[in-house]
Amino acid sequence: MSVHIRRQRATRHTAARRRLAVSLGSVLALVAALFGAVPAGSTPAAATPLVQGSVAQYGVATQLNVPVTMADGTVLRADVRTPAAAGTTTPAAGSFPVLLIQTPYGRGGVEAELSWFTQRGYITVSADVRGTGTSAGSWSPWAPIEGQDGAALANWAAALPHADGKVGLYGGSYAGINQIMTAAAVGPNSPIKAIFPLVAGNDLYRELVTMGGIPDSQFMSFWLTYTGISHMTAPLAEALREGSTQNILDTLTLEIQHLGGVAQSNLPILTGLLGGGAQAYDGTFWQQRRPADMLASVVANGVPAFLVGGWYDLFQRGALMNYAGLQNAWAGRPVGAPMTADQPVTDRYQLLMGPWYHDPRQDPTLDLPALHLRWYDKWLKGIDTGITGAANPNPLHVKELGTNRWLDTRAYPFTGADPTRLYLDKGRTGSAPASANDGGLSTTAPTANGSEWISWTANNSPCTRSTAQWLGGFIKDPACTDSNTARETGTGSLVYTTAPMTETKVLAGPIGATLYAQSNTPETHWVVTVTDVAPDGSSVPLSSGALAGSHRAIDPAKSWYAPDGSMLMPYHPSTQATTSSVPTNQVVRYDVEVFPTFASIAPGHRIRVNITTADTPHLSATLTQTPGLLAGIWQLKSGPANPSSVTIPLAPASAFGTACTSVCP
Repeated sequence: MSVHIRRQRATRHTAARRRLAVSLGSVLALVAALFGAVPAGSTPAAATPLVQGSVAQYGVATQLNVPVTMADGTVLRADVRTPAAAGTTTPAAGSFPVLLIQTPYGRGGVEAELSWFTQRGYITVSADVRGTGTSAGSWSPWAPIEGQDGAALANWAAALPHADGKVGLYGGSYAGINQIMTAAAVGPNSPIKAIFPLVAGNDLYRELVTMGGIPDSQFMSFWLTYTGISHMTAPLAEALREGSTQNILDTLTLEIQHLGGVAQSNLPILTGLLGGGAQAYDGTFWQQRRPADMLASVVANGVPAFLVGGWYDLFQRGALMNYAGLQNAWAGRPVGAPMTADQPVTDRYQLLMGPWYHDPRQDPTLDLPALHLRWYDKWLKGIDTGITGAANPNPLHVKELGTNRWLDTRAYPFTGADPTRLYLDKGRTGSAPASANDGGLSTTAPTANGSEWISWTANNSPCTRSTAQWLGGFIKDPACTDSNTARETGTGSLVYTTAPMTETKVLAGPIGATLYAQSNTPETHWVVTVTDVAPDGSSVPLSSGALAGSHRAIDPAKSWYAPDGSMLMPYHPSTQATTSSVPTNQVVRYDVEVFPTFASIAPGHRIRVNITTADTPHLSATLTQTPGLLAGIWQLKSGPANPSSVTIPLAPASAFGTACTSVCP
């Protein structure tokens, strides 16, 4: 009887451990979805056979928690899935290419999507980044050693039983950036033959950590908190799932190592960023983690890349900059330069850019697994899938906002879109009656100088697309994402609007705003939002940008200019050495980078520029910036002496007439 009772208790304890592990896993999966753990693809209910091999042919043979030792002795953990004979778990005869993902969000979270590829003839490997999951070590986000780890994992994966020696990299968001790091670290003639970075950044400091030197407190606070918690709980959840005393003992060692990562990375980054410390500037830490500086090595190593980005994504800017950088490197041009209209391009580097937030799977028309498969089948299996070659001569594929046309083009900035300088002018236009100023926006410079007052406010309405964008699009309200009107009133907001368009125009590319202003404070914050105003007065946000006045210094060599010399894409060094207080009671120039977009402006519609001093909850001042903003009342200047303006690339609708058919939904 006592033995029976003990067995019942043991069974109950095991069940309780499993329930707790499942609960922890569910919570982590939910938070991961909200704060950046974007899987690279979904598992469709029934895949459409687009190319040879796209139909499931194999079962899945799984090996879990496989140890892989890195050069410094750190042991990473990986799961390996091998194609199996149909209906069995016995590895199938023959050899197969490998797909590898490296993730800090738990390798178990990608089991279903990787199994989909395994069933189609790929060995798949999911590995926990060092210091995460059940991999040993201390985590630091996008640390340079992750690229070295990725190279070692790729070499190891290429030599697995049944592997044919070719490796493709897989994953989105963090894992997408990790692909670039790994492809840059492997060297020429490596096993890595293709990558597919989904929603990956180009310059983390300027796209994710801050915008114009103003901290992204919304995303970074939640993300750093989430990763800190998940890295501590993941080893415990795994030990509870397995129910092994030895695993629990081993977990204590992992917990201590992972705690070191939280203490040395998560907390210093968060406190430094919000407190105005070293992490709030573009110093060595962020420079070592800049994908832009790795693109030339990706090309030199001969690794083809298919990119996917979104017009509303966290890395809205980064996807286009990665495409231009890869094409420039292939053409022997500077990576960070604007592409020229006549430069040669290659279908080895492609970008699909659509109306997506941080998870393109939300678009039911986009079959990401099939698109991945076409790319991998081309480069890893040698199958002609039509994703390269004569069927796809224009490797930049974009969806035009407003018309929802899928178009093919070649260069970024977009060839055919002429940078047009629109000047800010005081005086009411009648297009924004609720606005404090209701100013004008015209290609003709105003003949009289003017000033309009704007006051600093720590907060403004969170009902805007910005809030949804910096939550990854997982929480959004169409009443806010499709309207900017809540931001266009009050003393902390100024509005400037063009006359109605007489013909369709396409607003295509990066946008630069040049503001002249006088302040009574040693710091200023400027947020510039560009919208499409319909005849009924609705104001749909297209894109935005921001700048802290103390970060106003420009690096001319890295900035992009329009033919008339106006600023198209300013580059602010944002180092501690280049930041400085704003001179009070003097007119100062501020160049604001507004992230790129591609939108049709219909006849009767107007373009509007909304200038505010806050972007709640996305951006917030550091502790060191805040005292210099208090009681700020600023004069925004216009006219011949101080021509505040915005430079917007505009093109006729006919400029982009090549329909996308080869890869677009």
